[in-house]
This record gives sequence, C-alpha cells and structure tokens, in this order.
Amino acid sequence: MKFLKTILVALPILLQATSYSQDLMSERIRKIAGKKRSVYFKKGIFHSGTNKTASVLKAIRHGYQPANGYERLVFDFKTTTPPKVYGYKSDGEKKIFIDFFNTSLASDHGVFGTTKYIDKIDFYPVGDESLSVEVALKGKHSIDVFYLEKPGRLVIDIKKQ
Repeated sequence: MKFLKTILVALPILLQATSYSQDLMSERIRKIAGKKRSVYFKKGIFHSGTNKTASVLKAIRHGYQPANGYERLVFDFKTTTPPKVYGYKSDGEKKIFIDFFNTSLASDHGVFGTTKYIDKIDFYPVGDESLSVEVALKGKHSIDVFYLEKPGRLVIDIKKQ
C-alpha cells in the first residue's frame, strides 16, 4: 500500500516534467560563420561544422560595448582555429549551452568577473573528449555567434531583446 501511494504521488510529477521538455527537432539550426554578421537570434541551435582539431580553452573574456548595445563574450583557445562547436540558446531558461568537442579546460583559465548581461558560467568537462559550458544570462537576450582564427576564438555578442 505504501508503494502504491508513492507511485501515485510520483507519477504526476514525472508526467509534468516530460510535458515541459524541449522539442529540439523544431528548432532552427544555424552554421556559424567566420566573421561577424550581426544576425541576432532569441533561441535555436548553432554549430561550427566538422573541425576535429584538439584544443584547450585557455581564457574567457568579456566586454560591454555601450555604443553598439551588446556585451561580447570571447572564448580563447590555444590553437589557431577553434574546435568543433555545438550549442543551443534557450529563450525560456535564459541560458546558452555550448559543447566544445575534443577540448579541455586550462587549469589557469582565470576568474571571469562581473558582467552586464551574464549571471554566471559553469564548466562541465566530459572526460578528455569534450567540454560543456553553460552560460546563465541575467534576462532575455538575443545572441550573434561567430568564430575567428589565428588565434582560435568563439565570439558571442549578447544584446537585450
């Protein structure tokens, strides 16, 4: 009887969680470019293609550009090209999820500091194969994502919606 009561309490909670899951199949998928395009989006999937270069994330920089109205977030890598990137910008959760394939985190990447639009950044190393990064935003924002080479960098411009 105790087991049945537990099931009856837990079942609605489990069903509710599945009803709020994300349907990534309906999201637009963007391939990021090697230059700034000023194409801001509120939500969706982005990727950089098939670069298989092993890399190390050595630093993260940021700066607010009041004249342009955006905050720039830059991921610096030790290689001349950035690694393969796969990311998702969630509008509802106010987060950016990024996977850097074949990438590790440098032990001396430093402290990030305070920013205008970013609440915090969390790192999740997945073995020696990839690095997942979660960027929590302070509100609803649009982003423009692109990469630069020599040295390899991933750039995210964050603008208030």
